[in-house]
Amino acid sequence: MKPDPESGNRLTAQARRQAEERETYILGDGPRIHPLVLKEVSGGLLDLLERFEAVNGVLQSNAEGDRGGIGPLRARVLADPEGAGASSEVLADLNRLPEIVLTMLRHAKLFALHTDVGLQLLARGALSFRDREFAVLRIAWLCQAPYEWGEHVLVGKRFGLGSEDIARVIEGPEAAGLAEHERALLRAVDELKADAMISDATWRVLAQRLDERQLIELPIIVGQYQSVAYYQNSLRLRLHTGNLGLKAR
Repeated sequence: MKPDPESGNRLTAQARRQAEERETYILGDGPRIHPLVLKEVSGGLLDLLERFEAVNGVLQSNAEGDRGGIGPLRARVLADPEGAGASSEVLADLNRLPEIVLTMLRHAKLFALHTDVGLQLLARGALSFRDREFAVLRIAWLCQAPYEWGEHVLVGKRFGLGSEDIARVIEGPEAAGLAEHERALLRAVDELKADAMISDATWRVLAQRLDERQLIELPIIVGQYQSVAYYQNSLRLRLHTGNLGLKAR
């Protein structure tokens, strides 16, 4: 699927139709595993709130606000866990947390560990923000993952990616206007998805700019976000407000 050549922000009718068809297939008639309705404060919930507060802190570093109010909400719960558990107001706020949090509470320990890897890559990763988001967006697009794609278009734009960059990620390594390094980044993701291996030719180009830590990190971040696409798609997690899914540009 190629972007509208006249505008990175406007979709052709065909592109919109293809996005809608894919989203209908992925999102279906709703989640396969429904989010928990919280009736008490649990240790698993506190762990996930801590992780999501940290992730939001990284992703919101170039923007105001704390999406979902996770930071203030966690502070209220930690200040008085017993009182929070008995407060209908706090429980109502907890049940308005992002659906991904409430769903993954059903396997809280695993999700917390998986999120820790993501937090390491986001907050303490060796790759530049631009390189990271090029890689994440490309694997999200190849997986046709509505939630992940829409989310990381928002994230990428917070860190300086423009609509032209998003359009080039969609078109892939042969897109016009790509620098040699960015072309190699996108090709590396394509090769990993297709063959579980970065080719020698692509590696040589990447090694001109990336150090050893960054070269090690690149296939790991692609694998991390491919697994994110797998569970988000398979659980049929619904798009939150502001996430435009595969129509995002």
